[in-house]
Amino acid sequence: MKNKKEKQNVFGTLARSGGILCKKAAQRYGWVEESFTFDKKTGKQVAAIQSGEYVGSSVKKRTILFLRIVFSIIFLAITARVGYLQLVKGESYAILARGNKERNIPIPAERGLIFDRNGVQLTENVPSFALAVIPQDLPKGEEQKKKVVERLAQLTGEDKTYIDEVLTEYGAYSLESIVIKENIDYQTALRLQIAAAELPGIHVQRGSKRLYVHNGVESQDLVGESVDKALSISHVLGYTGKLDRDELDTLYQQGYLPSDFLGKVGVEKEYESVLRGVYGKKRVEVDAYGRQQTKIAEQAPIPGRLLFLSIDIKMQEALEGFMWEVFEEFHKERGVGIVSDPKTGNILALVSLPSFNNNDFSGGIGYGRYKKYTRDINKPLFNRAISGLYPSGSTLKMAIAASALQEGIITPKTTFLSTGGINVGPWIFPDWRGGGHGATNVRKSLAQSVNTFYYYIGGGYKDFNGMGVDTITSYLKLFGFAKKLQIDLPGESPGFLPSKEWKKETKGERWYVGDTYNLSIGQGDVLATPLQINAMTQVVANRGTLFVPHVVEKIVDPVTKKEDIVSPQVVQQVPIAKNHFSTVRLGMRDCVLSGSCRRLNTLPVHVAGKTGTAQWNKNKDNHAWFTSFAPFESPEVVVTILVEEGEGGSKVAVPIAEKFYRWWFEYKKADT
Repeated sequence: MKNKKEKQNVFGTLARSGGILCKKAAQRYGWVEESFTFDKKTGKQVAAIQSGEYVGSSVKKRTILFLRIVFSIIFLAITARVGYLQLVKGESYAILARGNKERNIPIPAERGLIFDRNGVQLTENVPSFALAVIPQDLPKGEEQKKKVVERLAQLTGEDKTYIDEVLTEYGAYSLESIVIKENIDYQTALRLQIAAAELPGIHVQRGSKRLYVHNGVESQDLVGESVDKALSISHVLGYTGKLDRDELDTLYQQGYLPSDFLGKVGVEKEYESVLRGVYGKKRVEVDAYGRQQTKIAEQAPIPGRLLFLSIDIKMQEALEGFMWEVFEEFHKERGVGIVSDPKTGNILALVSLPSFNNNDFSGGIGYGRYKKYTRDINKPLFNRAISGLYPSGSTLKMAIAASALQEGIITPKTTFLSTGGINVGPWIFPDWRGGGHGATNVRKSLAQSVNTFYYYIGGGYKDFNGMGVDTITSYLKLFGFAKKLQIDLPGESPGFLPSKEWKKETKGERWYVGDTYNLSIGQGDVLATPLQINAMTQVVANRGTLFVPHVVEKIVDPVTKKEDIVSPQVVQQVPIAKNHFSTVRLGMRDCVLSGSCRRLNTLPVHVAGKTGTAQWNKNKDNHAWFTSFAPFESPEVVVTILVEEGEGGSKVAVPIAEKFYRWWFEYKKADT
């Protein structure tokens, strides 16, 4: 019998005070209508607890209101954020979204070719392949990325650590191709392309490698060897190399990419902006692996322009060959030969020996090969023609004589007695010939290189007043000394002229007359490049014009064929009367007829020249100079020869010039 205190609930369950319908009701809130269900079999309502459903008590109105307010606030906040993203940031996000599907692929431009003055091709662009990574397309997960890098190391043979370092170094350029391995042959590139198809962010890219043509001379190891091949053109041409990180950071805004090469030395560097061309671009759709799917648009690249040098490669080859012949005979290894046009300043041949093979550097040089070059005591990578600094020796006497004539210190008839030198206190300043040269005027002083004459006109002696150091240096600067001549090659040295102020500041000593004597004969602290000696000789040959030397003659657009001629540029007109230059020229002609370079007297062309012997180290042989021009009547070429430790100009330098002039005369005759 049921307890009478219990009241039957209309829902068929026990009702307790507090309105709790079931023990598990606290687990869920619900409306009152949810406290029963309809049994289809019996057609009756049954308590929810009987059907396995749990019901809670009804929610108070205040709670409902609170929840409505909260939901309304959240809704308004979400709506506002969506509106901001759509209206304010919509375009930028749209661009990013497209970037996940579309990409601009740069199309490299063909680098401009280089030719000699006669149209002989000196460079080529040959296809090359490289395995590269686009970091942005690599897996985002570290483990997946690690697996890709490990696979990449297997494919390339490169160390995994190296690849990680490269990716870290170029982390700021995640959307660009970062080259992991260069100079891959076609078959290897094909194999790698197939393997890379399953690796996100990895691809084989095609480019071009610079090849330098040396009149059929193949790439070979010439380090430390004496050869008769014209590889000295490497100093003129230079080579291209991959951008290092500092260069990339500087040039990225100018359109350079991590995989780019640029000119490092020579005209390749000097004319980089001309040779490089302009990138094209291709807009493509890419998949999740970064692989190209569909081309959307394309803009063709603009090829680099063509360079035509003033260099005559046949002349370059001939001069270098003659230098090697004489070097072998006298056991010499280092020297310079320069041929220029005194009417324009253009360089026709520029030889610096020993040289190097620039194909060794094209596309990147191995450490072993590079070490051979850098450790060679003869410094084959050093361009002695424009960067080497040497005492000028007696070649300077041309400028000193012309300056003294202009200053009125002497006339063509002024004569000094050479008895073997002069004495100043305890010091002796000698002539090179014991007993001297006798009575000497300016022409004889040049022909026989008489030091005593220049002691007089430079520093003075007894009651004769010379020009003095300040006047001498002011004139020498007009001839192109102590400054860069601005040749269109990188690395030119300015040379050096001493002064009273310099000596006091650097050596703590005052300037003595003996210092002026040394300067007057091209000794002491004066330093000049072979290029400056050649330029000084041009001034004498053409009677007063100092040109800017050039190795490029014209620039040609390969598409439009438009030519830009590199016109001769005048540094300055040297303020010396032409008749004074004529006197100096006659003295140089006398050198060939009866003086220190009379070996050239049998040539079929009239040559005028000046020898020089430059002291530079008490324990080593003197440097040998010879500078000249021909034909004497109307100069067409200026030839300057320097042989390091060549002992004397007439001994080693003059024979090289003799061989060259004999060849040049026949070459010129055949050309006409």
